[in-house]
Parts: sequence; C-alpha cells; structure tokens
Amino acid sequence: MSKDIAVGQAAPELSIPDQHGKTVTLKSFKGKQIVLYFYPKDDTPGCTKESCDFRDVESQILRAGGLIVGVSLDGKESHQKFIKKFGLPFPLLSDEDAAISKAYGVYKEKSMYGRKYWGIERSTFIIDADGKVKAIFRKVKVDGHADEVLTALKA
Repeated sequence: MSKDIAVGQAAPELSIPDQHGKTVTLKSFKGKQIVLYFYPKDDTPGCTKESCDFRDVESQILRAGGLIVGVSLDGKESHQKFIKKFGLPFPLLSDEDAAISKAYGVYKEKSMYGRKYWGIERSTFIIDADGKVKAIFRKVKVDGHADEVLTALKA
C-alpha cells in the first residue's frame, strides 16, 4: 500500500484526468500552492458542503497564491454534473483506479451499516510552490475546514 506522507517531503506526482478528460500533473502547477482535497463522492451531502465551502473561499485562496483541486473516484461525467450543479470554479480530477488516492494514503477500508468497503478518507493536502507538502489534514470534518485550510495556506 502507501507510506504515510509527511510535511516537508515532496508531494507524490499525479497524472490523472480532470472533468474534461485533460491530463493534469502536479508539475503543471509549479510555482503555485495547491489545495489538493480528496473527497469520497460527487453530489453527496458532506462532499457537496465541502466543495461549496471551498468554492466560497476560492477568491481568498487565489489571493493567498493558491489553487484548489478536488479528487475523487468519480468519472469525468459525474464531475461535470457536480461542477455545473454547484458552480464549482476549480478542476475535479478522476482517480478511478485509486492510484493517486493510494499514493497519498487516503484510500482506506471504511465501514457503513456494518458493510466494509474501500473508499477515500476525506483529506486535504497543501502543496507549496516547490512541490513539497506544506500541511496535511486527515479525517477532515467539513464544518470550518475551508477556513482552516485558508489559514494554513497563508502561514
């Protein structure tokens, strides 16, 4: 599986398609800070709130020199509908084989109603302009998370 990522180390490279099918890499954001948030599923209550909270602070994140990028296991068609429905102004990446989620250590065994399954543990990584991990938020609670990320981005 994956090893734990630590603050200060180089962020694992990614190369996966966005909602338009265009391949996105970490290198394509060189010189910018990235708020890379992993969420379980498009258009579900917690994920919608988290994405909309990031949408609502996007201008402040941009002013702080950051860009927001969301990642889930959903495909590009699902991402397109989610973006359109909620007016999300940032890219959503499709990690359909969970390779990136595994590389970041967020693909975990979960349990709901006694049923075990594998999925994304809600997590956010701030990656600095040099591609190093600046901050890590694991097992994210949605309420107040966008503000806590903004504070960390400015630090």
